[in-house]
Amino acid sequence: MTSLKGKTLFISGASRGIGLAIALRAARDGANVAIAAKTAEPHPKLKGTIYTAADEVRGAGGKALPVICDIRDEAQVVAAIEQTAAEFGGIDICVNNAGAISLTTSQATDMKRFDLMMGINTRGTFMVSKYCIPHLKKAENPHILMLSPPLDMKTKWFEHSTAYTMAKYGMSMCVLGLAGELKSAGIAVNALWPRTTIATAAVGNLLGGDTMMRASRTPEIMGDAAYAIVTRPSREFTGHFCIDDKVLYANGVRDFESYRVDRSVPLMSDFFVPDDDVPPPGVIVQPLPSAKG
Repeated sequence: MTSLKGKTLFISGASRGIGLAIALRAARDGANVAIAAKTAEPHPKLKGTIYTAADEVRGAGGKALPVICDIRDEAQVVAAIEQTAAEFGGIDICVNNAGAISLTTSQATDMKRFDLMMGINTRGTFMVSKYCIPHLKKAENPHILMLSPPLDMKTKWFEHSTAYTMAKYGMSMCVLGLAGELKSAGIAVNALWPRTTIATAAVGNLLGGDTMMRASRTPEIMGDAAYAIVTRPSREFTGHFCIDDKVLYANGVRDFESYRVDRSVPLMSDFFVPDDDVPPPGVIVQPLPSAKG
């Protein structure tokens, strides 16, 4: 498959950032995109709503269905997925992008925040996938894609943020399990993670503001990498933990400079990228200060 024209994507957390970048890349092919997120009204600190995202998708050449959906709420998830299938005649691709983050130690993590991260990242990913699967089984080239990291079981990824790491690795464990479970059905299940920090609201608000944003790549690299994954034959590519620039390098991309926010600032590694993961030729990335050692 080389195009997503007429294909339907259900994307959680697609009102901004990486989720929106994935939606817009698919829209350029003429895809149908369900934008499933909580933001219906403008947020004082966060750009974009499901409606502004839908307008952008339509402007890029796709069809859009903005749907209010808190992926912690089972009834909302079921309704959003059924509405999408009814609107577009099925679902071809499920993208689990919605996430919650708190980079705090055990003593600094209140249980409400713990429950939020587990509820959105791990439970939400499991539930959205679960209810999309019956529709995906009817699709020609079905994919589930998690925006989650490789399972690199090193202390350094846990010691400063045990709760967050557990929640994100829960998403990755869904990849392992569902890839095996759904292989005979021909449904691909893969993970995608960025090598560098990505210029999103989470990075700007939580990891160091403008300085970290300038050391990041744009969300478009994740949009392009996700596109490269979900256009592959689902029976031939499943159970993989992919890094964005390696996916694109395998697809023939040799120049990654266009994805940089500021070419004068060294790129900063994201969390969870394994030490032994070698970047494409010419790509130099600085380690995150808290992840050294």
